[in-house]
Amino acid sequence: MYIPVILGTAREGRQSEKAARYVLTEFQKTGTETELLDVRDYRLPATDASGESETAQRWIEKITKASGYIIVSPEYNRGYPGELKMALDMAYSEYARKPVGICGVSSGAMGGARAVEQLRLLAVAFGMVPLQQALYFPNIQDAFLESGETKDKEYAKRAQKLFEELLWYAEALKKARTA
Repeated sequence: MYIPVILGTAREGRQSEKAARYVLTEFQKTGTETELLDVRDYRLPATDASGESETAQRWIEKITKASGYIIVSPEYNRGYPGELKMALDMAYSEYARKPVGICGVSSGAMGGARAVEQLRLLAVAFGMVPLQQALYFPNIQDAFLESGETKDKEYAKRAQKLFEELLWYAEALKKARTA
């Protein structure tokens, strides 16, 4: 099974990269094949919606291979980043019947909750199965040590709950898709 962690912003100085790298490191402990898909590496001009470019094909290859996804997205102005939407829009049917766990990131106390809710709606439109469980990283500027470890040791427990739910759905839906 392959489940990538998608980092949903290309912004310079992005704080959500800390959360994405943490999620990736913790998820690797499950033994599941994974990698970080950084939207920075899949940027297209705003007018390229064809899905035929080399960049789009690389994205579609990763998305098709996946049995599920983890999206780590900051909340900018009460929503998720446009780069994330553009990256997700490079595919469509490839997402169908695959679970997605969403992690929200913000500099405030809400932890990206509004972006998470919007991404759940988007996931439904793509035919994905958004998990009820989510992981929130509020006050991201204060959440991590220089080493990349979280200051709050409860994150590992919350992440584990998300991963358990994601892996259950990924396995069940994979069997159903192949049946």
